[in-house]
Amino acid sequence: MYLFCDIDGVLIPFPAPDGSIPGTHHVHSAPFTGQDRLVRIWLNPAHGVMLATLSADTGLEPVWCSTWRTDSAPQIGTRLGLPYWPTVELSTPPTDTSHPGGYLWKRDHLERHARGAPLAWIDDDFTASDHAWARTRNYTVPTLLIEPDPHLGLQPEHLKVIRAWAPVPVAS
Repeated sequence: MYLFCDIDGVLIPFPAPDGSIPGTHHVHSAPFTGQDRLVRIWLNPAHGVMLATLSADTGLEPVWCSTWRTDSAPQIGTRLGLPYWPTVELSTPPTDTSHPGGYLWKRDHLERHARGAPLAWIDDDFTASDHAWARTRNYTVPTLLIEPDPHLGLQPEHLKVIRAWAPVPVAS
């Protein structure tokens, strides 16, 4: 079972119209492949502990599914104190829309990575088509979509929903 996690709008909130960010987040500057300058980001240090505990308690295998790609683990995961997480191999995102065909462009790549396994996916950019896909997939494979407000990012209540959804791992 997988826990796929996006970064922008989930762990790095987008500034509100007035430019503010949640008070729980601290500013950082990080390199991002393809950028000449450091990128300004905001991270909540509690997210690392929350995600690590969720993974340990549920047995969900965490995987980055973000345009940060291979920068995800060293630039975001490390800053949150997380161990190395693998990354879904994503193509270059479309430039005209993040929803070609009416659904989130990452979905096909995520499905290949999951290889039919149950999954929880945290992203801030789902469409009605993505939710319909998850409902249909749920008939045969447990599938959960969590969609944080991109100006607030991941909240404790999102993790409670994932905990309630995930089966309790069998002790060895």
